[in-house]
Amino acid sequence: MCCIPQRLGQMDIYKGVVSLATGAGAIYLLYKAIKAGIKCQPPLCTTSPICIARLAIERERHGRDSGELRRLLNSLECKQDAYAKSMILHSITRCVYLLESEASACTNDDIALVGSMLDDKDNSVKIQALNTLKAFSGIRKFRLKIQEHSIKVLELISTIWDSELHIAGLRLLNNMPLPDFVHPQLRRVMPALMEILQSDYILAQVQAIRLLSNLAQKNDLIYDILNCQVQSNFLNLFQSTQPGSLLFEVLVFAERLSEGRSSPHYRAVKWHYNEQSVHEALFGDDSRLADRLLALVIHPEEDVQIQACKVIVSLQCPPEVGVRPSCPPSHSCFNNGE
Repeated sequence: MCCIPQRLGQMDIYKGVVSLATGAGAIYLLYKAIKAGIKCQPPLCTTSPICIARLAIERERHGRDSGELRRLLNSLECKQDAYAKSMILHSITRCVYLLESEASACTNDDIALVGSMLDDKDNSVKIQALNTLKAFSGIRKFRLKIQEHSIKVLELISTIWDSELHIAGLRLLNNMPLPDFVHPQLRRVMPALMEILQSDYILAQVQAIRLLSNLAQKNDLIYDILNCQVQSNFLNLFQSTQPGSLLFEVLVFAERLSEGRSSPHYRAVKWHYNEQSVHEALFGDDSRLADRLLALVIHPEEDVQIQACKVIVSLQCPPEVGVRPSCPPSHSCFNNGE
């Protein structure tokens, strides 16, 4: 009889252990159920790059409109803070690249909505709006509408010193032809473009020189470029230590300027240049451009070598002279020894 209380006590202990084990098991099963439920739910953020890519794949697979781009554009019309607007614009840009049919179905009103973001006070919103406009500029039917924002883009580039904004704005301008009505504004911002070119931010420099090279092919702008004031160390842009991508673009720029100033249209007028102008730095009597070009002929990158040779030829033989082998010595910027 004395063993009965002991056995009852053991049974109580056993029941407690079983109860604890059962409770722990229930908690574990509940955890697994919740975890599985979370995995089964659709992602909350449908603006992430992964979600957008998934939508694009589904659209291609099933041939139907995902509605994602329209939803984002509609949300942009609502009152949002700067961060939200930046994220929405970033997602719109990705959608334009990934969802081609949906992007083509947009309207000029959508372009105007994105363009209105260029007036936002926050620079990050401006940058994302520029990126979105560039994405839309790849669709031909929107180019005329986007060109209407060219003057505003040039204003932003010339008044805000922000490398990321410069890159975004210049990429947009380089991605479409600029209409003639923009030329007066281009003349006004030429000093700012030269300042960006002589900065230390390679990506912005490359975009600036590409734009300047395109403008150098315009008869009514070439003098404004050649007479634009530059720093005394402007020829450092032609040093062999510069990145090959920048060197190549700078050499293309020099070749186009050389060809432009040698054209009959340009030579018909006697031009006068500032002492520290692009013209004097590249083509003046005291210019050391020839030395820089000769050093680049043996540059490790073949594209740079070839482009340096093209500049040398353009300097020695202006286009109107005729056949290059018979070019008279007076046209050469190089002495006989060189």
